[in-house]
Amino acid sequence: MRHTLRCSRVISLCLLSVLPMLAPAAQAADERQLLQAINGYRAHPQRCDGRTSPALAPLALKSNLALPVGYGGSLRDGLKARGYQAAMVQSIKLVGARDVNAAFAMLRSDYCDSMLDSQYTDIGLTRSGRQWQLVLARPLIDSRSSDGRSADKTLLAQVNAARAKPRMCGRQRFSAARPLSWNSALKTAALGHSRSMATGDYFAHQGPDGESPYDRARAAGYRGRQIGENIAAGQGSPSQAMASWLASPGHCANLMNPMFTQVGAASTADTRSEYGIYWTMMFGAK
Repeated sequence: MRHTLRCSRVISLCLLSVLPMLAPAAQAADERQLLQAINGYRAHPQRCDGRTSPALAPLALKSNLALPVGYGGSLRDGLKARGYQAAMVQSIKLVGARDVNAAFAMLRSDYCDSMLDSQYTDIGLTRSGRQWQLVLARPLIDSRSSDGRSADKTLLAQVNAARAKPRMCGRQRFSAARPLSWNSALKTAALGHSRSMATGDYFAHQGPDGESPYDRARAAGYRGRQIGENIAAGQGSPSQAMASWLASPGHCANLMNPMFTQVGAASTADTRSEYGIYWTMMFGAK
């Protein structure tokens, strides 16, 4: 009897040592299963709140969106600390869902509009018992802008499209202006300033050493007689940066200035900085 009793104790201890290892694996499997259910739901046209939603792309599971259940801090700050700069974000907490099916039923009942929002691209999932935490987000930085040559072409096309039409910049009227040509030295100067702002976490035309846009253009090898500069921060794509400049009278005036003949522009991202991404566009005239 003693021998049998000792064996039982040994078996119990073995089970206790194995269970903590099994729990995270089971939890991860539940999270993957819920993601599959959500993406399956998005993959087909659905009716939600009386309207039909088209089929949508799947959400990507991101570990840095998996905030702890019950997280009560600033959502954007919490994600930023994990290296995710969000353009838009929503947190959903489910309470009382005993399994994946129950959790998905709650989502369909109360959050179908969020699951079918085409603006979200990423998701984070966390479970603790019967509580589930979901974070839906779209990153600030558009991954399509990561190709430097594509961004160059987009910025040049957009600035010339803006100059092709007469417009009001605040109270100042500008006629249509001739298109600008791309200048690699101006781009080099713009890239240097965007990097400086991103890594130095500041937003200003004057650099930390006191250099001006003219100084940066000269250091990059540009010998034009006139220099102008637009800067922006927090816009996730070239289109958004251009829209912000056109909405600002002073920046708009630079874009429409008929004296400028050349342009160069670049952006740099750093998720640790306040705004995440910084843009510089430099104008010149030979």
